[in-house]
Amino acid sequence: MTAIWVDASAGASGDMLLGALVGAGVPLTVLQDAIDAVTPEPVTLRVEEVRRNGLAATRVHVEGTESRHHRAWRDLRPLLEGTALAVFERLAVAEAAVHGTTPEDVHFHEVGALDAIADVVGVCAGFAHLGARHGHGTSVTVSPVAVGSGTVRTAHGTLPVPPPAVAELLRGVPSYAGPVAMEACTPTGAALLTTLATAYGPQPAMTVEAIGVGAGGRDPEGHANVLRLFVGASAGSTPDGPLLLECNVDDLDPRVWPNVIAALLEAGASDAWLTPILMKKGRPAHTLSALVDADRAADVRAAIFRQTSTIGLREQPLTKHALEREMVQVQVDGRAVAVKIARHDGAVVNAQPEYDDVARAAVELGRPVADVLAEATALARKFLP
Repeated sequence: MTAIWVDASAGASGDMLLGALVGAGVPLTVLQDAIDAVTPEPVTLRVEEVRRNGLAATRVHVEGTESRHHRAWRDLRPLLEGTALAVFERLAVAEAAVHGTTPEDVHFHEVGALDAIADVVGVCAGFAHLGARHGHGTSVTVSPVAVGSGTVRTAHGTLPVPPPAVAELLRGVPSYAGPVAMEACTPTGAALLTTLATAYGPQPAMTVEAIGVGAGGRDPEGHANVLRLFVGASAGSTPDGPLLLECNVDDLDPRVWPNVIAALLEAGASDAWLTPILMKKGRPAHTLSALVDADRAADVRAAIFRQTSTIGLREQPLTKHALEREMVQVQVDGRAVAVKIARHDGAVVNAQPEYDDVARAAVELGRPVADVLAEATALARKFLP
């Protein structure tokens, strides 16, 4: 499973996260394309390599038409979807709480400007590129967040650091003042981190494959004002291997099961099946099993929770040995029937007609399925040694 660790020990902002994503290898076009799809006015990203207290870092500038329009949450909602929508919704709720109004009536001021919209959309697209989306499986661990100290000037006047919106957004999240007396964490940075995070703490056990160091605009003396992004694989995980997902269900109408199996296959499972079982107190039930590659597991998990009544899943990595295979065709009374051939060490060891093709041919020919299957199987045997 992909693991991401965000080192926010110097704070966090939208542009710092953008820089860290680009530094970690996310193509700039991924961020730019997402921004182009939603911003009401042209916005361009420009990458600059900088140094912060002697440390090399990547800074992403958001450039374009300056907009002074103070957008409300109701203005932004139609432009956004997915994780970006969740980030701005979190911002709206926090701003409403500190200003004693409703989220619908919140005017975002700084965070509603074009550069902030670009920050949020670009960062969400970058994390999605790495496999992390709001409500999905990739782990995103965030360190305790440095918020800074002192005061900061805002559209609401001079406010203490952390500003009220940042303090509200970081409720329940580990945070501390940090090493510099300035605003270290912006509302945009706080909303992004708390939306994307699946855990908080020090770097988890992981195999680091890419590191991005993102810089903001300020360079305080004696301190590297950067955000670091570590990307890799969770220790002990099998990122490219198959997983077995299972759950026991005893309260689902059995007529629904064929649709559940179809939904899991549509979501990316390579196979899905049911096993009748007897649970405690003699209750009849089924074990639902799904075999899926790790990179599709999040979608299959979501499908299981959406399609069934289960409230939990078991998951284990598997070692899978698969034979080489190819598809050929045979003709049954002029109807094409696909045959799957399997090879072991180059030798054909199995040749089986595809049942869906057999059933279709039987209907078209007006013959019993069993007859067509027997003929197709006999024809398939010519591929065996």
